[in-house]
Amino acid sequence: MSQLFEAIKLYKGKLENIEYHNERFNRSRKQLFGCKDLIDLNETIKIPKNIGKGLFKCRVVYDKKTIEINFLPYVKPKIKSLKLIECNDIAYKYKYLDRTKIDELLKHKGECDDVLIIKNGLVTDTSIANICFYDGQKWITPITALLKGTKRQKLLDEGKIFEAEITQKDLKKFKKASLINAMIELGEIQIFL
Repeated sequence: MSQLFEAIKLYKGKLENIEYHNERFNRSRKQLFGCKDLIDLNETIKIPKNIGKGLFKCRVVYDKKTIEINFLPYVKPKIKSLKLIECNDIAYKYKYLDRTKIDELLKHKGECDDVLIIKNGLVTDTSIANICFYDGQKWITPITALLKGTKRQKLLDEGKIFEAEITQKDLKKFKKASLINAMIELGEIQIFL
């Protein structure tokens, strides 16, 4: 079985959204590996003193017995266009390190910056993020997301975004889209439809 990972935003020396990462990390360990112990990533992750106060991705790679932690400077990707790619057999319920299927879909993005994956006629995610669509009043995220991301869950809990089934045909109803993931805030990367 492939290892899993968490990508946690470290900004100004502080780990962000850590309670949501803890929940997914421990839930995945329990469901996939049968682990019953709870690990607090806030205690496990030791931020190096020399790392500085900029923006970093804290990457926690793990399996049943191993946890590897590293820190990488983060540069926000430039994504302005998405190619719709249909793939009915993709599954990415857990944050696996092995992204072979997603990488295969990316090969078909053509001149676009990323792909928007359609599964069984329904909008899911891009290759790197969950997605939200703005209808002029509120942000809506597909209920059919492949991976229920930590930022997505936080925004749902805060009532800043709402879930709905979104078909490929529904896309014309929206004015713009925003990518969201642990490193990207709502509205930070916008694509105008």
